[in-house]
Amino acid sequence: MKLWKQLTVGTSFPCACATVMALVLPMAGGVAAQTLPSAASAPSTAPTPGDFSGSVPAGQATSQPLELSLGDAMQRGLRNNLGVILSGTQTASTRAQRLSQLQTLLPEVNFKANEAVMQTDLAAEGLRIPGFPTVIGPFGYTDLRAYLSWSLVDVSSLRNYLAAKDNFNAAQLSAEDAQNLVILTVGNAYLLVLADQAQIASVEAQVSTAKVSLDQAEAKHSAGTAPRIDELRARVDYQTTQQRLIVAQDELAKDKLALARAIGLPLEQKFELSSQVPYAPFDDLNADALIAQAEKNRKDLASLVEQTAAAEQQRKAATAARYPTVKFDGDYGDIGVNVAHSHGTGDASGTLSVPLFKEFGLRGEAQEAQAQLDTEQAKLSDMKAQVDADVRDALLDITSAQKQVEVARSSRDLAHQELEDAQERYKAGVSDNLAVSQAQQSVAQADEQYVSSLYRDNVAKLSLARALGEAQNYKSYLGGK
Repeated sequence: MKLWKQLTVGTSFPCACATVMALVLPMAGGVAAQTLPSAASAPSTAPTPGDFSGSVPAGQATSQPLELSLGDAMQRGLRNNLGVILSGTQTASTRAQRLSQLQTLLPEVNFKANEAVMQTDLAAEGLRIPGFPTVIGPFGYTDLRAYLSWSLVDVSSLRNYLAAKDNFNAAQLSAEDAQNLVILTVGNAYLLVLADQAQIASVEAQVSTAKVSLDQAEAKHSAGTAPRIDELRARVDYQTTQQRLIVAQDELAKDKLALARAIGLPLEQKFELSSQVPYAPFDDLNADALIAQAEKNRKDLASLVEQTAAAEQQRKAATAARYPTVKFDGDYGDIGVNVAHSHGTGDASGTLSVPLFKEFGLRGEAQEAQAQLDTEQAKLSDMKAQVDADVRDALLDITSAQKQVEVARSSRDLAHQELEDAQERYKAGVSDNLAVSQAQQSVAQADEQYVSSLYRDNVAKLSLARALGEAQNYKSYLGGK
């Protein structure tokens, strides 16, 4: 098991995604479903943390391997990642709810054309007059009429519309924040594959070194200048390194599948990464300035502000349900035996409605709306603290990772120097190959720690970009700033 996976993301990318999302999705935007039974309530299609590791595959696999740069992977993820797609459908749903609420404030005009033909049995209706016809008709009429209905004064509907409008704004901000989460997810997956490749290159070099040591031990044992235990020890080291290479290759294959899942590549499509992310340290990071920048730029925070505003409007709507409403209804049309023999008619009426005995229902709705408002206000307060924590955590991780890179680089150089010295001593017959075996183990550990520290440093930089609401500028963060 790779050390960086133990430290950060588990044993495969689905775990990596879950860990990364566990750090950022609690603060992610998304329109929280309201508890009021109102059309302003948000839909239930908000993406979950697991959705960001999935996608809708696009295109057909080709026989030629694909050269995949970091930028290409990001663009594919922003188009095909399931989290972004669900955020888009959520925005469309809240847009539809806003339009539905708007209609309650606008006049409703309908047109009706009625052509009637009737015949009446008067005797069946109870009219039995001697000498009077028992059946009249057939007769009919034509009626062409327009109807107008308009709620002139309805404060509750107005408040519900404003809540729906705020929910739509929140959904739009959540969709923008989802793009940041996709960049973090795809970037983490891409960096993980790069780390796998670096680990394989390191282990392949160790396999070559172990083979040289094994050849030396076999030659010395055949010449009678070294005991058989040296050969056995070298062979065990060689085979152990081969096993580590097999495990590393398996991890690379699985992590490439996870990357393909996150960006919507067909799983059977072969691809190679064409981008490298060289180490570049960050200097002079001002925590207070970065926190202020994050509070200004974070879309999930802005989304919660809009959700809180929506909850406040719904609380006012519940109060306004006690207010009188004024409604106008009217119609005008042309009625007659037929269109050629007709005349215009119409009517108009105004209705004033005042709730008189709905106290318990109105009070219950108001209390429910207040509870929802209190909930959103608590979430907003927590989110502001979380933004602060996100930035500080990312800065701590960057500082720690940069120190680990420097230490791991020095340890790796020392371990390789130790191995060279041990091999020279064994070749010269000064010592047995126990020191060589121990040095090889030190090299393996040092190389793994170096790869791990580089991966952690890059993930910490991506996390800082996300914490600041600037994930779209990931290149400037990965390249140093």
